Amino acid sequence: QVKLVEPGGGSVQFGGFLRLSCVVSGISFSFYNTGWYRQAPGTQRELVASITSGGSTNYYADSVKDRFTISRDNTKNTLYPHMNSLKSEGTAVYYCNRAPGMQWGSWGQGTQVTVSS
Repeated sequence: QVKLVEPGGGSVQFGGFLRLSCVVSGISFSFYNTGWYRQAPGTQRELVASITSGGSTNYYADSVKDRFTISRDNTKNTLYPHMNSLKSEGTAVYYCNRAPGMQWGSWGQGTQVTVSS
C-alpha cells in the first residue's frame, strides 16, 4: 500500500521561500505522474502543481505559476515543491499524491504552511 510522508512545512514571512518534500513508499514512484495539492481552511483540496513520471513536463495552477517549481528525485522516491514569493493565500496544508486525475487511495498527514505578513 502506498505511503506518503510530507515532513517539513512551517511558518514563513510574506514574500519568503520554503521547500517541502514528500517521500513515497510502497509503490513504484518513478512510474507515476505526481503532484502537490493544498487545502486552505474552509476550502476544497486543490492541485497546484504536477510533474510527469520522468520529470520532463510540469503543470502549475495560475495561482502559483512563476513562483512555484516542482521537481522530483526518482532515486529517492521524493517529490519537492520550491515555493518562492509566498503570499497569504499560500497558508494551507500541503499534500502530495498522484496527479493529475486519479489519485492513490491514501493520503499522507500533510504539512502545514503558514504565511505571515
